Amino acid sequence: MADGRPPVPPPPDSDLSAGLAAILFAHGDPVPAETLAEWLGLPAEGVEAVALDLAERLRSTPWTVRQVAGGFQLVLRPTWSRWIEALQPERVETLSAAAWECLAVVAYRQPVTRLEVEALRQVGSEAALEMLERRGLIQAVGRKRAPGRPILYGTTPRFLEMFGLARIEDLPPLPEAPDAE
Repeated sequence: MADGRPPVPPPPDSDLSAGLAAILFAHGDPVPAETLAEWLGLPAEGVEAVALDLAERLRSTPWTVRQVAGGFQLVLRPTWSRWIEALQPERVETLSAAAWECLAVVAYRQPVTRLEVEALRQVGSEAALEMLERRGLIQAVGRKRAPGRPILYGTTPRFLEMFGLARIEDLPPLPEAPDAE
């Protein structure tokens, strides 16, 4: 019981792909492969193969399976999102330029302290970091072994989910800095 939830028995017809679809649909959030393996009665290595089979079966539907934030999730294909947008009230969740800069620094330099973020940005960053933490995009991941034991920040599974990343190593590489002459 990885999530405190009872294991899900395989569907009566033993169709693991359909069982995976049902679990992912009901759960909503990304589900770790280890949890899915337990619920489906599979070895952890078998979950990816079942997810690939499910993705293939869903090819002609608006749905797909994506590997994100350390787990698997049933999602609507982006080409179908316009049909759903009409059902939802307008949501404005914009980040300020300062917040985007802080988020980029944390994502690429994690774990990182507020002072290290400020040194790179050359401006105060406390408010932007607090806002990113409230939105669940960053979190305290420890304390640095330095005077004052400052908080170290890192990204969250929600960050990975929002940016469609399976793991932080999937971030695109930073462009090379131009040579200063």
